[in-house]
Amino acid sequence: MCDMCSSPESVYRIELEGSMLNVCEKCASYGRVITKLKQEEPIKRKKKKEKRVEEAEVKARKKTETVQLITPNYSKLIKSAREKKGLKQKEVAKKIAEKESVIHKLESGRMKPGISLARKLEKFLKIKLVEELELEGSEVKSGKKEGLSDSLTLGDLIDIK
Repeated sequence: MCDMCSSPESVYRIELEGSMLNVCEKCASYGRVITKLKQEEPIKRKKKKEKRVEEAEVKARKKTETVQLITPNYSKLIKSAREKKGLKQKEVAKKIAEKESVIHKLESGRMKPGISLARKLEKFLKIKLVEELELEGSEVKSGKKEGLSDSLTLGDLIDIK
């Protein structure tokens, strides 16, 4: 690209008022021509661009989506892990910077933890609460109705009876 007029091609390297510039044929007359540039540079840039486009196309073809879900028996896992450590709900709450009522609701099954809270509990209690599922393009589309968006909905994940 020409450093002066932004023309897509720069053919010459010139010196203009002590600065070295890559310029097109038209702008070369404004300075002293040092050398004629090789035409290989733009080709290399184009190859990099083509490679990036190919990588994006490959990713688009794969269309996998990772979904994080809380295990269905989270309340039992939390309670048994806490009891195994010999801790009270209040102590666990204090250690993970949550309210005691939150721990109580989790253990009784009245509240389902979000991913961030589940990760905190996993780390502290050394248990597994979050399952990661990789859904491929065909699985993601299978529950989709015609004309609706490509994104995954709660209905796709929940088995409604």
